[in-house]
Amino acid sequence: MQLIDTHTHLDFPDFDADRAAVLARCRALGVEKLVVLGVYQANWQRLWDLVEGEDGLYAAFGLHPIYLEQHRPEHLLELRGWLERLAGHRKLCALGEFGLDWYVPELDHERQQALFEAQLQLAAEFELPALLHVRRAHAATIATLKRYRLKRAGIVHAFSGSLEEAKEYLKLGFKLGLGGAATWPQANRLRKVVSQLPLESIVLETDAPDMAPSMHANSRNSPEYLPQICAALAELRGVTPEELAAASSRTAGELFGWR
Repeated sequence: MQLIDTHTHLDFPDFDADRAAVLARCRALGVEKLVVLGVYQANWQRLWDLVEGEDGLYAAFGLHPIYLEQHRPEHLLELRGWLERLAGHRKLCALGEFGLDWYVPELDHERQQALFEAQLQLAAEFELPALLHVRRAHAATIATLKRYRLKRAGIVHAFSGSLEEAKEYLKLGFKLGLGGAATWPQANRLRKVVSQLPLESIVLETDAPDMAPSMHANSRNSPEYLPQICAALAELRGVTPEELAAASSRTAGELFGWR
């Protein structure tokens, strides 16, 4: 079984002590490709150094809404510079993580929206998939995406919306990133939605070190847990883990332009 983790933060300090061992275990378990996402300007170089030095790792760069107070106007210019320098590089696969977070009350909505739209413009210009963070902001995100109509669309990471919202994203060409959240028995609404999604709309992810699955409660999440997440979601959908893994990897490969 071959798997792709479409959303991980393997560059975070949480993995500094055992990153090489984690990667070795991933490869042994069939997690053959990992997309590592940048979230603020200060971690882009660290992230790029990591993906350049390891087979199977790919980079995305973005300005995450959670770090809104750290972002500066010049960081958007720097982001453009990174995209220009790396345009066409096989290790650059997307723009992200960016988006809207209406969950944290102190994060200004107008500033988030402006930053979101600026990065959508970059995704459109450089024809890169957009890897989106959306929390309590599906209506605003969908309305914005309808105005931009990205040629390559992207992924709504850690999708937790309704089936109707899922259908709106799918109409826009987006795929839905699913990970540990749906493995929790109490996530009834999400689990029901996951069971009804078209198989070709799903890509698997971990969001490691965050959002650990139920079988690793209260611990650091890791991309090596992706096979277990895949098995749990496959059971939820009534398919084999191999079927879900193959479908997710095929969809992710098409999205990122991997042959």
